[in-house]
Amino acid sequence: MHAKDILIDGYGRIQEEVHAVVDGLTAERLNARPAAGANSVSWLLWHLTRVQDDHVAGAFGLEQVWLAQDWEKRFGLGLGRHDTGYGHSPAEVAKVRVDSGDLLTGYYDAVHEQTLGVLRQLAAKDLERVVDERWDPPVTLGVRLVSVLSDDLQHVGQAAYVRGLLQSADS
Repeated sequence: MHAKDILIDGYGRIQEEVHAVVDGLTAERLNARPAAGANSVSWLLWHLTRVQDDHVAGAFGLEQVWLAQDWEKRFGLGLGRHDTGYGHSPAEVAKVRVDSGDLLTGYYDAVHEQTLGVLRQLAAKDLERVVDERWDPPVTLGVRLVSVLSDDLQHVGQAAYVRGLLQSADS
């Protein structure tokens, strides 16, 4: 198995989990925060998708799906065009609200499609290309892709946990 095939599999698992978390949730549940200052399912899924979109587009010199396909306008959050949610205050987290899970899964699926497109074209040597020299050591494409994969899996797991908290509160 090639490294790109492992990455494709890993990113596919994120997509499956995003859809599973959203499945059957009302807008009220998607936007609910289980405690003051906590993140909602909507924010967690929006954020992980924004990070993947931002980092993959940046590493491959592509335009972000968020901007190229007008997802920024569809969401209408009132945040900066390039905002990914990193370092959001509780007030900023509260701005990330959706009317349905279809918006979240639609955006994720569009980002996933762009991600798969570039992953399928990878050669092993491409993973060694430095994509960010602001770190010591500089970040390679391989490290960036694994970092995004790890971050996304953590956030989708957090979203699943929040979903469970909200469901158990009704029991």
